[in-house]
Amino acid sequence: MIVVAHLSDVHLDGGARAADRTRSVMAYLDSLPYDLDAVLVSGDIADHGTPAEYEEARELLRSRHPLVVCPGNHDERLAFRGGLLAEETASAGPVDQVLRGEGFVLAVCDSSVPGMDHGFLEESTLAWLDGVLAGTPADTPVLLAFHHPPQPLHTPYVDEIRMTGEERLAVLAERHPHLTAFLCGHAHTAAVTTFAGRPLLVAPGVVSTLRLPWEARSGPDEHVHLDEPPAVAFHVLGDDGRLTTHYRVVVDRR
Repeated sequence: MIVVAHLSDVHLDGGARAADRTRSVMAYLDSLPYDLDAVLVSGDIADHGTPAEYEEARELLRSRHPLVVCPGNHDERLAFRGGLLAEETASAGPVDQVLRGEGFVLAVCDSSVPGMDHGFLEESTLAWLDGVLAGTPADTPVLLAFHHPPQPLHTPYVDEIRMTGEERLAVLAERHPHLTAFLCGHAHTAAVTTFAGRPLLVAPGVVSTLRLPWEARSGPDEHVHLDEPPAVAFHVLGDDGRLTTHYRVVVDRR
């Protein structure tokens, strides 16, 4: 059994609120009596993309489990690489990473577009991903993660700034049947749908929760709910190859 914990949208800004919520989730994961195969944080690590926010993230996102973090639309690639990944020579190119675990692969693509809120996978990222998939045995499941959903979630506030050019990803997926599922964030709400014939699994937000259209009242900022506790997803690959996702609310019991 393979278990991947998935959180997203921590939006660290130097303030106590985002830091406390992130700390609670990471403490919960570290306290589990089970060694997770991976912890994925799918974007919007910093709120403003400043070096100080990534220094904070580097401290708060420490984990005893294997950790992979990708950028979102609030992130800045150079500061992300230098402050969070500690790269000595930082590049402004997409931050694409791969974790090869025991019996699975977690490929993490950078869907951010510098200076914009919507997402897009650059040609270099798609070529990199094609190589990762081609270099992975056909009987090894690959989980593919990025920040922006490539499929509408029926939440207008998010759908307006989702991934564009997603048909290119769908064509690539057709060539690689062992691509098992897509994992993303950005929506600040737990959601499940399909894309390119596979599950598309959306992590809830840590810093806030998005009200759904039939929940929100009219008025400014009514789409954001600040009182709901943070939550995390657990993606489980069973020995039979089936994928199951559980969602857990995290309550700070310190």
